[in-house]
Amino acid sequence: MGVKVIGAGLAGSEAAWQLANRGITVDLYEMKPRKMTPAHHSADFAELVCSNSLRGDRLENAVGLLKEELRRCGSLILECAEATRVEAGGCLAVDRGGFSAMVTEKIRSHPNITVISEEVTQVPEGPVIIATGPLTSDALSEAIRQYFGQTGYLHFFDAAAPLVTADSIDMDLAWWQSRYDRGTPDYINCALDKEQYEAFVKELAAAEEAEVHGFEDRNVFEGCMPVEVMARRGVDTLRYGPLKPVGLTDPKTGREPYAVVQLRQDNAAKSVYNLVGFQTHLKFGEQKRVFSMIPALREAEFVRYGVMHRNTFLQSPKLLDRFYADRRNPMVAFAGQMTGVEGYVESTASGYLAAVAMAAKVQGKQPPEFPGVTAIGALGRYVSDESIVSFQPMNINFSIIDPLEKRIRKKAEKNLAIAHRSLEVIDALVAAGI
Repeated sequence: MGVKVIGAGLAGSEAAWQLANRGITVDLYEMKPRKMTPAHHSADFAELVCSNSLRGDRLENAVGLLKEELRRCGSLILECAEATRVEAGGCLAVDRGGFSAMVTEKIRSHPNITVISEEVTQVPEGPVIIATGPLTSDALSEAIRQYFGQTGYLHFFDAAAPLVTADSIDMDLAWWQSRYDRGTPDYINCALDKEQYEAFVKELAAAEEAEVHGFEDRNVFEGCMPVEVMARRGVDTLRYGPLKPVGLTDPKTGREPYAVVQLRQDNAAKSVYNLVGFQTHLKFGEQKRVFSMIPALREAEFVRYGVMHRNTFLQSPKLLDRFYADRRNPMVAFAGQMTGVEGYVESTASGYLAAVAMAAKVQGKQPPEFPGVTAIGALGRYVSDESIVSFQPMNINFSIIDPLEKRIRKKAEKNLAIAHRSLEVIDALVAAGI
């Protein structure tokens, strides 16, 4: 029996790969390039719409643990990310185009996967995994709404950061350094003094926004907050967010700057950099005017401006089980950000677990148990937790993973102990042939 996978983003690509590697034939439906969303620019699969970073890579960090679990489980997305890695200090960042191209090539060349380039507008009969992402087309979005009933959907707004060319950055006013000097000095740091910072925040807070239908500040996901929204929350908000100077030293003064804008490599050629944390929905002209107030970016060439789009997700605790499947029909599953997991790695993990569980069900087996001591299992438990009253998208964090039986005071030591406990369970599951 074959399985349909709808959507070839991170979750859908991972799901298709895991199913196919278990000997199951997959029809992978992807509407690109016939139909594109406002946030997508490439016909390739697993396109990274926002940042090119998969975030921290240390085991003391919850997303670092989740990545290591996925590596050990044979994740396609993590394999391709490692192969197209670019320097980013302690983070796993990738060449955006190279990463998507590699995922696409591997998916298209797998003998058990057939790619069908068309839009799906109805919820298919199972077995199916729907992973159309937070930008699900209007037709399928309405079909899913009807499938679950009118209470099945929520939404928030997400934003992508602008990109600038490397040779347009004034390196006389910037320097290379990673925060706390971790890893190699992979970030370009652009300092602002107190007067420059306060002028920047004033203009940013008052800048003209592009019209986004239905947008309200209260609907913005906290983990992807537009910089202008942060600026309106208080003059020092950005200094405790994306412009925080801690762990950085301006070589011109030998001191910690008042505020710092960091730029991260966006492609392997090191010709394009993104403004870290600068998601925005300002009008393009306003982005050029305000962001050029950053001293090192006064002559910056913007090759892509930030964009804002609505993200839609399910009220999953009412609808899905811990394997991301419909509680009423376990042969219809969902994966990715539409389930309420937030982040590239989290989306990948949901696609992985949904596929592993679906493969077992198709083969007449019991789905493998990923307990709450693992990050993969904890995410599945979070999206299916019926006790959650006000459900919001969630990044992986140690607070949703089962605590240790013994108390460890130091946070880093405690997190490492949680990580090592988790990886022992993951290794056992892999050895058992999940």
